[in-house]
Amino acid sequence: MMRETSPRSSPATTPPLRRSDPRRVVIVGAGPAGLTAAYVLGKAGLKSVVLEKDQAVGGISKTVNYRGFLFDIGGHRFFTKVRSVYDLWRELLGEGLLRRKRLSRIYYRNKFFHYPLRPASTLFNLGVWNSLLISFSFLYAQLFPFKDEETFEHWVCNRFGYRLYQTFFRSYTEKIWGIPCHEIRAEWAAQRIRGLSLLSAVKNALMCRHDGRATVRTLIEEFDYPRLGPGMMWEQAAAIARQSGSELLLESDVVGILWAGDRVEGLEVERNGSIGLIHGTDFISSMPIKEAIAKFKPPVPDAVLRAASNLRYRDFMTIALIVNRSEIFPDNWLYIHDPNVKLGRIQNFKNWSPYMVPDQEKTCLGLEYFCFEGDSLWSMSDKELLDLGTRELEILGLVKACEVEDGLVVRMPKAYPIYDSTYRQSLTIVRQFLQKLTNLQFVGRNGMHQYNNQDHSMLTAMLAVENILGASNDLWNVNEEQEYQETMIG
Repeated sequence: MMRETSPRSSPATTPPLRRSDPRRVVIVGAGPAGLTAAYVLGKAGLKSVVLEKDQAVGGISKTVNYRGFLFDIGGHRFFTKVRSVYDLWRELLGEGLLRRKRLSRIYYRNKFFHYPLRPASTLFNLGVWNSLLISFSFLYAQLFPFKDEETFEHWVCNRFGYRLYQTFFRSYTEKIWGIPCHEIRAEWAAQRIRGLSLLSAVKNALMCRHDGRATVRTLIEEFDYPRLGPGMMWEQAAAIARQSGSELLLESDVVGILWAGDRVEGLEVERNGSIGLIHGTDFISSMPIKEAIAKFKPPVPDAVLRAASNLRYRDFMTIALIVNRSEIFPDNWLYIHDPNVKLGRIQNFKNWSPYMVPDQEKTCLGLEYFCFEGDSLWSMSDKELLDLGTRELEILGLVKACEVEDGLVVRMPKAYPIYDSTYRQSLTIVRQFLQKLTNLQFVGRNGMHQYNNQDHSMLTAMLAVENILGASNDLWNVNEEQEYQETMIG
C-alpha cells in the first residue's frame, strides 16, 4: 500500500467527496461494524481497506455452511429503532429479509415457560403455592427495594423479587457469565433489558398493542431475518464495498499499531506468513479493545496497559447438531435454565428460516455453551463436545441420541464483554488515552467493550464515518443517549 501524504481537512472545510479523494480509511474487522463503515464510506465515494483475520466476513454475525445446513454463531434478530440502520438493511437485502414471528421459551424443570411471561401458563407450570410465594416476594421488593442498584442481583430483585430471581435468573445468568451475579454490574441489565419488570411483562401479556408489537425491546414479538442467515447480509455488504473500490483482505491479522503524538501512522499486518505495513489517513477498529491496546508501538503508558488487561470477555461455542427429525420444538430458540446441564441456549435454525435446512425432514439445532478460552469446556475435543451436546439433549428429553446423525463445533473467542466490578474504571482509563488520538476510532461490541446489539454496533460505525467527513459525534454515548428498549421500526 502507498503511504497517503495529503492532510485531513478540518470539519469546517471538508470538501465534497470525489472518487479521487486522497484520503484512505483503514478498517480493522469485517463484522457488522467494520463492513457498515466500508459500505457507508463507499456510498460517499471514499475508498477503504478492510482487514479481517478470519477466513470469512461477519464476525460473530457470520453464517456457517456445513453440508448445506446453515447456522449462526448464536441467534441474530434484525430489529431496530434506528431508521438509518433499518434503511441500510433494506438497501442491502430488500426482499431477502423475511418477517419472522418470535417464539422463545424458558426450559426449566422439564417444563416450558413462555418468555415473555404469560400469567396463566406460568402459574400452571410453577404451581399455585410457588406462584403465591413469588408474588409475595415481588411485593416485598416493592416495599423494601435495594436503594443502590450496584449489581445485577440488585437490579433484578428490585423488579422481580428475590424468589423469581432465584427461580429464573440466577442460575442461567451465572451459567452465561461464569461469575456470581453479585459481581455483574447493574449496567448490563439496564442496557440489555431496560424497562422490563414483572409488572411490564404481565401487562404486555395481557394488553398487547393492536399491531402485535410489544412496548419493551426484550419482548419484541416480530423481527426480520435474512433468508440465508445474517452472513448473507455481510457478504452482500462486502461485495458492494469491493465494487466501490475498497479492498477486503481476509486472513490479515493486525500485529502492530504504529503511532506518534496524536495520530496513528500505520498498521503492521501479518498476511500469508509475512508482515507488511499499511498506511492510511484515518483508522476505524472493531477488534477487541484489550487486544488493540496491547499492540501499540511504542507501548502505551503502563497504567493504560494494565487497565486494558483488566477488561474481560466471555467466550462462546456453538455445537451444531443435525437431527434426523422434521420437527422438535416450535421455538426460534430455548433458554435452558436447568442447572443439571452445561447447555445455555438452543437455536432451532429451521424456525428462523426454512432455507437454512436443505432437507426439510431434518432439523439443525445450535447448542450454545458459554465458557472461558482455555478452560476445561473450551479445551474439549470436537468429538467430546459433540457427544456432550447429544447427551445433554437426551437428558433434557428433547432429542434421542440415536436421532443425531452429524454435527460441527465452532468456537468464538471474546463473544461477550463482561461487565464486572472493575470494567467501568478500566474502560475509563483506556478511553481517556484513546481520546488523544485524532484519527483512530473504535466501534462495535468488542471495539468499545460494550454489549451492543447489531444495530447499535452499526450505528457507531455510521457515526464514525460521519466524523471522518467532518462531524464530531461521541460514539461512546450511542447506548447511553438513546432509549434502548423501545418500540422497534419494521
